[in-house]
Amino acid sequence: MDRISDDQLLKLAREASLKAHAPYSAFPVGAALLSSDGTVFTGCNIENASYGLTICAERVALFKAVSEGVKDFDTLALWAEKPSWPCGACLQCLAEFAPDLRVIRLGEAGVEERSLKELLPLAFHLPSATENERE
Repeated sequence: MDRISDDQLLKLAREASLKAHAPYSAFPVGAALLSSDGTVFTGCNIENASYGLTICAERVALFKAVSEGVKDFDTLALWAEKPSWPCGACLQCLAEFAPDLRVIRLGEAGVEERSLKELLPLAFHLPSATENERE
């Protein structure tokens, strides 16, 4: 199977942003999450009048993937009219499954890339059950 290109992944993120429900911020965001097996899960931000119930595009894509049994990821593409990186909540959720994730976005100078570890160097982790048994 041919690997999807970063440009294709960013295009899917842009297309996902068109489905955003962002009446309060007027800031639609799209995400495309590439799994290690080549499957792409997309998401858009979904706002709510009770702001705390709003969910970011990145978590929508992640939760769709996990709900389908996929938990191994390679790359996250993020698209917004004003380039931005994922928020801390999204980075923490992604770190649970993909601490070595590549994160890309389309910036003013073209495609920009960071690792999840660069964006969230001290992610919170609980010890696994195996680690607890050793203690």
